[in-house]
Amino acid sequence: MRKLLTVLAGLLMVVPTVAAAQPDAGRPGRPLTVMTYNIHHGAGIDGVLDLERIAALIEQSGADVIGLQEVDRHWAERSNWVDQPAWFAQRLKMHYAYAANLDLPPLNPGEPRRQYGTAILSKYPIQDFENTLLPLYPTGEQRGLAVADITVRGAKLRFANTHLTSNNNAERLEQAQQVVELLSGSKTPTLLVGDLNATPEKPEIKTLTAVYADTWDEVGSGPGYTIEADNPTKRIDFQLHSAGLRPTKAAVPVTPASDHLPVVASFVLS
Repeated sequence: MRKLLTVLAGLLMVVPTVAAAQPDAGRPGRPLTVMTYNIHHGAGIDGVLDLERIAALIEQSGADVIGLQEVDRHWAERSNWVDQPAWFAQRLKMHYAYAANLDLPPLNPGEPRRQYGTAILSKYPIQDFENTLLPLYPTGEQRGLAVADITVRGAKLRFANTHLTSNNNAERLEQAQQVVELLSGSKTPTLLVGDLNATPEKPEIKTLTAVYADTWDEVGSGPGYTIEADNPTKRIDFQLHSAGLRPTKAAVPVTPASDHLPVVASFVLS
């Protein structure tokens, strides 16, 4: 049975100074830079846990909205029990929302719950947020679709972030079909980003690109491979978009900060 998990308590609102410095008077659209990044709970290909180098990479990219996957919140010793989405929001002075796809009780009474999932960071206000749990097979790990409504200098944007399963093609196809169903029926410009764990020719990706345009195909240069970070051979991290968003460029920055490489893309939001 699919459950609906609405994450509202996890929102941290910090008024960003960047937004005020970017008036849109006279512009036909609103420039928007977006990143998607599976951060591997902050551990790089060198085995070093380092959130700061991920934060610095986000800053250098100029990203306005970021979808992160594999994000820990008081999860385990592997990430020093840190509330990672809150840490990034404070460090980058951004709004954030967190989707706990795994939610376990603490090891000791009185401690925070142990959570693992996805996060959305934004320079602009997040008006609404919800996370819907996706189809789960008996041997799978729970995945979800996190959707945030964001106002970008007066324009509405629907930003969806997901991390599809890695070990079952049929499960992943069902998840992709559910994503399409959940996002249908809205005329708000939509960005769907995430680690989709499949390459562009696979049926689950075709299910998504039948509805949403593949930004890399439109404006990316080269193969756009994102995994493994030290010798990437596959493109499994995507930015897909609906009408109302015009992509202008896309890149895959090289960094050792995770086992994936991020995808950064620029759009004009009408």
